[in-house]
Amino acid sequence: MSDTVFPAGDLMKGKRGLVMGVANKNSIAWGIARQLHAQGAELAFSYQDEALEKRVRPLVESLGDEPFMVTADVSDDASMEACFKTLEDKWGRLDFLVHAIAFAGKDELQGSFTHNTTREGFRRAMDISAYSFVDASRRASALMPSKEEGGGSIISMTYLGSERVVPNYNVMGVAKAALEASTRYIARDLGPLGIRVNAISAGPMRTLAMAGISGGRTLMKTGKDWSMLKEDTTIEGVAGSALYLLSDLGKSCTGEVLHVDAGFHAVGVPDIEDGS
Repeated sequence: MSDTVFPAGDLMKGKRGLVMGVANKNSIAWGIARQLHAQGAELAFSYQDEALEKRVRPLVESLGDEPFMVTADVSDDASMEACFKTLEDKWGRLDFLVHAIAFAGKDELQGSFTHNTTREGFRRAMDISAYSFVDASRRASALMPSKEEGGGSIISMTYLGSERVVPNYNVMGVAKAALEASTRYIARDLGPLGIRVNAISAGPMRTLAMAGISGGRTLMKTGKDWSMLKEDTTIEGVAGSALYLLSDLGKSCTGEVLHVDAGFHAVGVPDIEDGS
C-alpha cells in the first residue's frame, strides 16, 4: 500500500479534518488520509497512546507537512474532550471527520459467537467500535461550519459482517451493525446543519484488523473469488470513495452505507461449475 500513488488535485483544498484510526502503513485510514492529502486537505491525526504515536508519527511526517497529532482515547471522555479542544484551539473549525476505529478481543473473533462472547467483551466492542463514533460525531459537528457556509462531512468504516453472518467475525459484526444504525441516526440529526454522515463498507483487505480475525486469509480469497469483479478490494477504491463522500462531490449523499468490495455484497450464490 505504501507504493500506491493517489490522484492529486484540489478537491479538498481549504478543508481541514481529523483522521482517527491509523495504526500502520497498511491501515485503511492511512490510505484515505493519503488521498485526502493529495487533494489538498489539511489533516490532524489522533492516536491512543505512546506506542501508537511512535508507529504513526513517521507516516504523518512523510506527508511533508508539519505533523499535527493529538492523543485521543475514545473510551475516555476527558481524553476526547481534550482532543477536540486542541483541534478547536489550533484550527477553530473542522470540515470533516474520518472514523476508522474498532476493537474486539481476539478470543471473541473465532469460533462460536454465542459461547465466546462475554459481557465485558460485548460492552467493550460496542463502546469502542460504535459508541465512539457517536461521541466523535457529536464533538466534531460542534466545530463544523454552518449549512450556509458549506457544512461538513463525516464517515465511518464498516464491513459486510454487519449485514450477514461471516465466520469468526462474531461480536464485531454486531458492533458494526450498531455502527451502521448509528450512522443513519446521526445523519438524521445533523442533516439540518448541513453535515453529511455516511459509512463505507470495505471488502477484506490486508490490514492489522483483518489479521486479528481467525481465518482472515480464507476470507480474503473468498472475497476475491466470489466477487463480481474477481479481484481484491483495493485501497485506491476505498480511498476514492472516501474522497467522494468527504468532498463537495458527495453533496446530497447522507445516511448511506457505500459498499466498496468489488461487488461481493451483491452476490447471492457464487458461480458454480456445472459438472453435469
